[in-house]
Amino acid sequence: MLKLHRWPSDDWQGIGAEMPSEIIWADLLNATAEEKQFVERMLKIRIPSEESLSEIEASSRLILEHGTLYLSTPAVRLNEDNEAEITPVGFVIGPHVLVTVRFAELPIFDQISKRVGSDDSLENGMCVFTSLLEAMIDRGADALEHLGAKVDQLSRGVFKGGLIRTRRPVRSSRRMREALENVGELADRLAKARDVLLGVGRIASYADNVGSEWITAASKKRLEAVSKDVASLSDYETRLSDKIQLLLDAVLGFINIQQSELFKILTIVSVVGVPPTILVGIWGMNFKNMPELSWTFGYPLSLLAIIASGVLPLIWFKRRGWFE
Repeated sequence: MLKLHRWPSDDWQGIGAEMPSEIIWADLLNATAEEKQFVERMLKIRIPSEESLSEIEASSRLILEHGTLYLSTPAVRLNEDNEAEITPVGFVIGPHVLVTVRFAELPIFDQISKRVGSDDSLENGMCVFTSLLEAMIDRGADALEHLGAKVDQLSRGVFKGGLIRTRRPVRSSRRMREALENVGELADRLAKARDVLLGVGRIASYADNVGSEWITAASKKRLEAVSKDVASLSDYETRLSDKIQLLLDAVLGFINIQQSELFKILTIVSVVGVPPTILVGIWGMNFKNMPELSWTFGYPLSLLAIIASGVLPLIWFKRRGWFE
């Protein structure tokens, strides 16, 4: 799909017509080969492929070629299962026209698209580019705030005893497993947000420092503001990352505590069961000369000895504080 936006309106007759000189933004969404060739022919640029936009090295994401900027950054989209996924977005910026190349529906592009032609701040391609970056930063800030609320909620559940406050180990194990899954999900979403912030900060800083004469002072100030916003959000993201790591360590610590409690119970049971087993084994032997067999109170005394051999270790463990 190819959307062309012109100033002050966005009327256009299609690929068969000549591209109007007032075009400030060409948005390519899963564009066909014909649409790519049309834009390349009309604007004298090259349209990067999805593979090239997915490259992670800075030299592939930040390019100045014949006065035209070729930039790329990851963005987050929701798939059919409503799960966040990383998708590449490309920006080709010239003196007058912005070309965006993307392969997924992104709400911020639709929001900015509706403003073109009616918003005086979107009078050229660079203005549209900075507005897109600002919208990505706003969306990233909202995502971090949402993640922060989720982390706080999970933290209260972990550190206020919600994981182990139960007499049924099965329930406790299930809660710990769910907590681990939640921590992993939060860490994954935070990593995706970090990738987007890093990419936006990198291309904003590069576009600001590239020194092209067609980048106005106003656009440079907006790009500087974007870089500062990225820096502040990165600090917040770092704090969230540290807190998630703390939660992970805490959950694993509770799992170790639960395992230790289980081993402690098994140790008590085994120790308590050893003395009675020895006594029963001795008195269960079939020797002819066993003086206990002729005792009048031999049987009740043996039962009393067996019970006492099991109770005394329990009393000892209780005095040692092994269980409450």
